[in-house]
Amino acid sequence: MTREEKSQVIETLTAQLSDNENIYLADISGLNAGTTTNLRRACFKAGVQLAVVKNTLLKKAMESSDKDFGSLPEVLKGNTSIMFSETGNAPAKVIKEFRKKSDRPLLKGAYIQESIYVGDEQLDSLVELKSKEELIGEVIGLLQSPAKNVISALKSGSTTIAGLVKTLSEREG
Repeated sequence: MTREEKSQVIETLTAQLSDNENIYLADISGLNAGTTTNLRRACFKAGVQLAVVKNTLLKKAMESSDKDFGSLPEVLKGNTSIMFSETGNAPAKVIKEFRKKSDRPLLKGAYIQESIYVGDEQLDSLVELKSKEELIGEVIGLLQSPAKNVISALKSGSTTIAGLVKTLSEREG
């Protein structure tokens, strides 16, 4: 790879790092071609971009990015794949599901909306992460719940009150 090609790759990686809020680093070494293809399919179905990158080029892209990747550059050893996703927990779910059949990929680290996770033991925590939309939905559900209770109480109360008024009016007649 020429110096020009390397600088082009670094530039592309830097742009991808800047454009994405959810970035995962995984080790897929040891997967054969068929298994790697299956992983790529699983990623595509989940809306996750997967690419194998050279550690030195990714490290330089992280350094030239405007984001603070903390200790993530330290995990760039051996085989590294980078995963991008709109949803924070999508790559973690793909990895966890895929590991039911294989011992790889291993999670090296992740950058999720300015939070940094390092190590494979973080996988379960990342799977449980909720997206912004899921959290907003939960808050709206919680806010609607008391209003629904008041409305249903008023509706059932009105039939009770109407019944009482009708019964009292019939008695007096």
